[in-house]
Amino acid sequence: MPALTIRSRWVGLLALLATVAHAAGAPDPMPVNTFIGTQDEGNTFPGASAPFGMIQVSPTTDHYAGYRYSDKRIRGFGHFYLSGAGCWEQGGQLPVLPVTGRIGPGGDFDTAKPQTIDPKSEDDRSFDAKSYAAEYRHEGEVGQAGYYKVQLTSYGGITAETTALTRAAAERYTFATGTPTGHLLLNLGQANERHNVVGSEVRVLDDRSVEGKIVTKSFCGGAQYTTWFRMVFDQPFVAHGIWDDQGGHAGANGPSQAGDQRPHGVWLSFDLKNNLAVTAISAISHVDAEGARVNLRAEGMTGNKPVSFDAMREQAQTAWQRELSSVRIEGGSQDDRTVFYTALYHVLLQPLTGSDADGRYRGYDDAIHTAKGWTYYEFFSLWDTYRAQNQMLALLRPQRARDIANSVLKTREEGGWLVKWGYANFDSNVMTGDPVTPFLVDLWRFGALKGREKEAYAALRENAFGVPPQRIRAEGRAGNPSYLSQGFVQYDRGFVAKGMDIDPHHGASATLEYSLADGALSVMARSLGQKKDAELLDQRALNWRKLWDASAMDAPTGLKGFPRARLLDGSWFTDLEGKYDPRGERGFHEGTAWQYQWLVRQDIPGLVAAMGGQEKAAQRLDLFFDHDALLADPAAAVRKSWVVGPYSYYSQFRYNPNNEPDLHAPWVYTLIGQPWKTTTVLRAAETLFGNGPNGVTGNDDLGTMSAWYLFSALGLYPDMPGSGRFLLHAPRFARAEIDLASGRTLRIEAPEARPGERRFVQSVNWGGRPLERVWLDWEQLQAAGTLAFKLTAQPDAKGWGTHGRDLPQAPAGIAP
Repeated sequence: MPALTIRSRWVGLLALLATVAHAAGAPDPMPVNTFIGTQDEGNTFPGASAPFGMIQVSPTTDHYAGYRYSDKRIRGFGHFYLSGAGCWEQGGQLPVLPVTGRIGPGGDFDTAKPQTIDPKSEDDRSFDAKSYAAEYRHEGEVGQAGYYKVQLTSYGGITAETTALTRAAAERYTFATGTPTGHLLLNLGQANERHNVVGSEVRVLDDRSVEGKIVTKSFCGGAQYTTWFRMVFDQPFVAHGIWDDQGGHAGANGPSQAGDQRPHGVWLSFDLKNNLAVTAISAISHVDAEGARVNLRAEGMTGNKPVSFDAMREQAQTAWQRELSSVRIEGGSQDDRTVFYTALYHVLLQPLTGSDADGRYRGYDDAIHTAKGWTYYEFFSLWDTYRAQNQMLALLRPQRARDIANSVLKTREEGGWLVKWGYANFDSNVMTGDPVTPFLVDLWRFGALKGREKEAYAALRENAFGVPPQRIRAEGRAGNPSYLSQGFVQYDRGFVAKGMDIDPHHGASATLEYSLADGALSVMARSLGQKKDAELLDQRALNWRKLWDASAMDAPTGLKGFPRARLLDGSWFTDLEGKYDPRGERGFHEGTAWQYQWLVRQDIPGLVAAMGGQEKAAQRLDLFFDHDALLADPAAAVRKSWVVGPYSYYSQFRYNPNNEPDLHAPWVYTLIGQPWKTTTVLRAAETLFGNGPNGVTGNDDLGTMSAWYLFSALGLYPDMPGSGRFLLHAPRFARAEIDLASGRTLRIEAPEARPGERRFVQSVNWGGRPLERVWLDWEQLQAAGTLAFKLTAQPDAKGWGTHGRDLPQAPAGIAP
């Protein structure tokens, strides 16, 4: 039987077994807890989404990201969310809430009153989500891949459920027995806390359907974008109305418009005498109203009728089991497995599908385009995802990786420049550096740009050697004028930005990011025969050295030599007293010189030399990680030494696992010949990931932290962008199987592994042969086979991975 047929039947059997196990109350082979990350600024959402789904239906509480586990009231169930993002203006459009009571003049919802955003008292139940929000209880609350359920305790008790496919979703509201009439409030004028609705329009089409659009200004002061929606119901509503800042208008059909964050919405009343459950099927589009209709017909309707909630839920959860079963692990407790599979779930949520079911999408030129034979994706958190999530998707979902790469190139083709942090169809310009270069160079290295290499290189070269014109929203490498002429991005807090962030505001970290990107691009240039470019980029990859101040001293430790911001005239930055503190954040984006000093992945030998040699570099790493404390009590040490708070990026000198610039730092130990210490750090860091609402460390950042955890648990981690190398370390689980392209399977075996216990690499075998070096190449991983680790309880300072010949070298052309 062909391998693909065997695999598809095996996956189908796993999905069936998972369904049977769930129904019988048995342990789920691929368990997911969507509440992981919903507390302590993990910023995940517990509601329903398909893999890479366009639409998500989830509860909104008082938190800017949507749902916070400790919040007491739900304002409604919105229809778009990002997983783990840190910017405050995001998601929650069209929150729907089921309520009871009388709607009319003098009623529980008084249509005679002009509506305001802020009611005068808690008893003033205006058409304001903050006022009419429902209390709920966690008992019986369910958060699974593709399904969410909660019991609202207000309004006599109402059970709310949601599920979702890629472009359409369903929500079911079951009212308490004996309730004669139930209402749904569709709020167009409000979204998540701090997410501003600047305009909206709605029409009541008939007694079963509503459609409209919502315009929001989004993502850390970003641009406006529009969400079109259409919603249909499984039973007719018997009364309806539209509210605005003048009050409620019973029987109004619209079209109705509102703007400037003014109240706006629709109420729909249902006769419950024959059916206590009301199901709504919805679809959204970022293209136009027809796009929402197309998506609804494609995934939310059967003929002229909406699909049933249960049918959509079954389809959604089967799809998720198929996705999750592509990675199989053995060993560990049910909690260990839940943390692992929830991390995989979070990785597979984004980027989001951007093209409608007919292939149309709205490009960065605000025009409508069509993706024929491929899927267009949106929402690219590149500063975060280039470090781990990008590589995980390339490994697990190569076809999606190709479409993602194509989508990023479309941002330049249609918008005039490559994107930095792409939100819907505009560049938010949030964060700094040049993340698109390592992102695309890695995808090129992994084969995702096959046939488009020259086009991709031309776009990357334009970005690396120039600055976007002022008329283009994208900032690109805004620090290039000083970087190309002097080798560094100047530190200038007064530099005029097109958005919230711009590179000169964080000149030191931007220089380090540019330098790393140049090192990656030099690999691509050399491979494509661009010899002169490669030689120039090799030299620019060493620009980190122009920030290295050998005299900069950390007073508490006496250590000398740190990266330091420089001003436009080349002088070093100093504070008002003429001093420099490497523990300060000046010149660095969400970090300090202590944390950013390791961001020299393209020139580890040069970094080691700058620190005074391998022994001193290792001592600095020990201090950075508080290594001795990790050995004594890892769980306590990481919470005392590393994580002071979810946003503890500043004035720190220790490792900060909450933030992206540090993600690769544990493997610097491996790169200098001390791989056992990498294991010590990883096992300690993994204690920050747990099966509870606070089970993600910091923002999950569109799956970035979750991808980091998966790599840590599996025993490999991507090395320098463009290198194609994956560094090896002791896995967390005894066995893992990863389905690759064309039916191949990568097997990772470590029989001595025990989750929560330190075990160190004694030896490694690849394909039955000893492997002395500390990495595998992309081509080796794609060929599949068995990666077998022999682990031991005690490290060997002269054993595997400790010899210089077994460590990767800097790319060709980068001077030692």
